[in-house]
Amino acid sequence: MTGKERYDNIEIPARLSEVIQQAQQRGRMEKRRRSVLRRSTITAACAAAIMITVNVPNVAMALSDVPVIGSIVKVLQIGSGGQRTDGVSVTTTAEENTLNINFSLNGEQTSSAPAYTVDYKAAPDRLIFSFYGVRNLDYMKLQEDIKGLSNVKDVYNNVILDDSAFRFVVELKENIDYSVSEYQQPGYIQLKLFGAKKPEQAHDVYYVRSQAMEQGESIAVLDEQYAADDSSVIKTKQGKFIVAMGGFKTREEAEQLLQKLSAREDYFEPMHIDHWMSNTSPE
Repeated sequence: MTGKERYDNIEIPARLSEVIQQAQQRGRMEKRRRSVLRRSTITAACAAAIMITVNVPNVAMALSDVPVIGSIVKVLQIGSGGQRTDGVSVTTTAEENTLNINFSLNGEQTSSAPAYTVDYKAAPDRLIFSFYGVRNLDYMKLQEDIKGLSNVKDVYNNVILDDSAFRFVVELKENIDYSVSEYQQPGYIQLKLFGAKKPEQAHDVYYVRSQAMEQGESIAVLDEQYAADDSSVIKTKQGKFIVAMGGFKTREEAEQLLQKLSAREDYFEPMHIDHWMSNTSPE
């Protein structure tokens, strides 16, 4: 079950005050029923600030200095969320190492975030944000805000074959951890960056990759072709882009993947095995 499905399946008890009042009047009821009511009361009391944590090693850090406006829905490192919509406009604000991604529709701030996904890839460390149902976005402002964060090395967009979707990549500096929080009433996404508690030493990473290309439709088609193989678009040191799959520790694993891909009927664009350090970009 995806994060989005888990979120959609959360039941929020209605008539909170009545539930609490009834619970107080049933002090002599059997132990099992008191336990059930107590769990219901706790769930109801927390309904204003529902949180699902997914893969977050340091929730206390992620939730430090959270804003008082809006209710938190979830905190995650990878996953998805939001509500399906269309025609949403996106704006951003940034402060120190916190980025707020805000959403509006017909001039009014939305009550929830549009459907989105967040993914993480290594070599280099980067976050991939995809938003769906988005029609208007000030990318220059977004780029300026993200590059202003001291823990960010670079930011660039990915061309995708959907005119109502937008994807951008945040390349992190070395040994940076992060959290992504979703809020509602109003709806926005907050990215927080902070130093990793356990720094990782740089190491070789092996990928199956395409040739370097300019950003555009050709690389978007190739990325979509291999989406089921967990492909991603990476910016090279020269400023071009490649489609890459893998992120293996050994060359043998990359060779096995290349053999599998090259046996397909839709394999036309030549791929090859490459490797670079985990804290750098490909050539």
